[in-house]
Amino acid sequence: MSDVTEATAPYGSWPSPISAAQVAAGGIGLAGPALRSDAEGRTEVWWSELRPAEGGRSVLVRRLPGSEPTDMIVAPWSARTRVHEYGGGAYAVRDGCIVFSEFADNRLMLKRTPDAAPVELVTDPALRFADLEIDAPRARVIAVLEDQRQSAIEARNLICAVSLSSGAITELTSGHDFASDPRLSPDGRHLAWLTWDFPQMPWDGTRLMIARLDGAALTDIRCLTGSADTPIFQPGFSPDGRWMSYIAQDGEWDRLYVVDLTSGKKRALAADAALLPPAWVQGMRTYAWSSDSTRLFFIRNDQGVGSLWTVGAASGSPEKMDLAPYTWLDQIASGAGDRLAFIVSSPQVPSRIVTWENGSTHVERYSESGLIVPEDLPFCQPITWLAPGGSGVHGLYYPPVSRTFTSDGLPPAIVHIHGGPTSAVAAGFNSDAAFFTTRGYGFLEVNYRGSTSYGRSYMLALRQKWGLLDVEDAVGGAQALGAMKLADPRRLVIMGGSAGGYTVLNALVRHPGVFKAGVCLYGLSNLFITETHKFEEKYSDSLIGVLPQDAERYRAWSPVNFADRIKDPVAVFQGLEDKVVPPEHSEQIVAALRANHVPHIYKAYEGEGHGWRKSETIADFYSTVDKFLKQYVIFA
Repeated sequence: MSDVTEATAPYGSWPSPISAAQVAAGGIGLAGPALRSDAEGRTEVWWSELRPAEGGRSVLVRRLPGSEPTDMIVAPWSARTRVHEYGGGAYAVRDGCIVFSEFADNRLMLKRTPDAAPVELVTDPALRFADLEIDAPRARVIAVLEDQRQSAIEARNLICAVSLSSGAITELTSGHDFASDPRLSPDGRHLAWLTWDFPQMPWDGTRLMIARLDGAALTDIRCLTGSADTPIFQPGFSPDGRWMSYIAQDGEWDRLYVVDLTSGKKRALAADAALLPPAWVQGMRTYAWSSDSTRLFFIRNDQGVGSLWTVGAASGSPEKMDLAPYTWLDQIASGAGDRLAFIVSSPQVPSRIVTWENGSTHVERYSESGLIVPEDLPFCQPITWLAPGGSGVHGLYYPPVSRTFTSDGLPPAIVHIHGGPTSAVAAGFNSDAAFFTTRGYGFLEVNYRGSTSYGRSYMLALRQKWGLLDVEDAVGGAQALGAMKLADPRRLVIMGGSAGGYTVLNALVRHPGVFKAGVCLYGLSNLFITETHKFEEKYSDSLIGVLPQDAERYRAWSPVNFADRIKDPVAVFQGLEDKVVPPEHSEQIVAALRANHVPHIYKAYEGEGHGWRKSETIADFYSTVDKFLKQYVIFA
């Protein structure tokens, strides 16, 4: 029998086992797992950790068999990159040599051995590097280069090589607005990469290029596949060099392909599934080759639930692998002996780095310093509701959870809107859901029309309708919670950041009274503010329209123009160093709220950009939101 005694308290006021300070101090961000073999043939596990308690520093970590994890770069170094502002692929390791991008000033750094001190390769802060790959025979590193020496908005994006002895830069590609995913063949004779041009984003359409690598020059350059309307994702060579692999969204769903580089024969290994995530960051991986090149392992997304599969390269059908209890996995990497590494989680299991071999998993690193009891965390369930016109809209719902407290009636609920907008929320560990559900809120993640992983038509539905369909689906999700008796329709909150913050503001403008309050994190308020970065410079062309001919649509869907219609309390949060959504967006909406005497709070954080990195910011944010909701929703 349970020795827990239940007590009654109002929803939203339950004492939670997860405090704001614990969220800030306990969690680390895990990224970039990799498997390498040392000189003795032992498998090393590498990854990076974003540590809020160290001011948001990103630390490169190695773990040897039978040993504890060891920091491979120490303060003040931070291995992160600013390419496309979102970064990714900030380090590379080969034969003990480490190359990484230093976040503070974009310097490209080299450690010739794990125990050596970092030395500078490139010191120009206007040059940014990402998705690094060491070309050991030529003593250089291949990388994505974002050259901002002219300006940030006119940056040149290309593939380059940097000498490990002199730091000299050789440009390998040119002629396209963007380039990514440089991959060397095992023999070093070929290079593959992706390109795309304005107004495309990488999930709209890319081209997979391949060329012969002769010394410092590329020859026999050709497009292997892809187009302006067909996105290609994660090109790679098999370990024996026979196959080129990639994922293509060349229909309603995605396919994993291999091409025999000798015969040119192409084969789809997996089809009609969600395999291709939106490439917001560099170095994303959803499949990996076996060490003997006979099969591939890949991650499949089924309405937010991730699973691991394997398939033969030459023949056979996909086979699902057991990875319980995890419901989400990311950044798969492979090593000798078909050993895999990836980041895994579930709603009741915080993120961790695990290695997998022959069906068994081993935890290499926990993201939480203290273990959270699974019974203190919520489960999630997929729900669907109908939009105007009858099309289905998808979401993940987390009910309130407590082993100690209960309440009468229906709970308040937070309707959470993800950023992007080309993105989606999956059934992994959700720190926001955990924080709020343990206090007695329901929590709905809205994968509105325009989200990924539900087919290409679902993603494309938002084109020219951003600000319309996302708001319809947010309001529809809120109404569905009431109709399904999952939440009190009189105590609903809408919350979101970036593109999600834009939806928050538009929902409060167009549907006053549906939500008791709104929480907006660095949300867009004025679509005419053109200051941004090159990667997203033309993003709004497809989402809203092309200026100047579609100026009326930009005006009509800019919430700042109709802020006088906002009647519900709003909490606004902004990083003062945000280059994606500049502070001007929040400052304009806050000025309007103040002029219209709308109850609101505004927190602007020094030293923060597009998202929170510092523990003191994270703690203040959660504590502030908790107090704000108690004042305006729970005890209003």
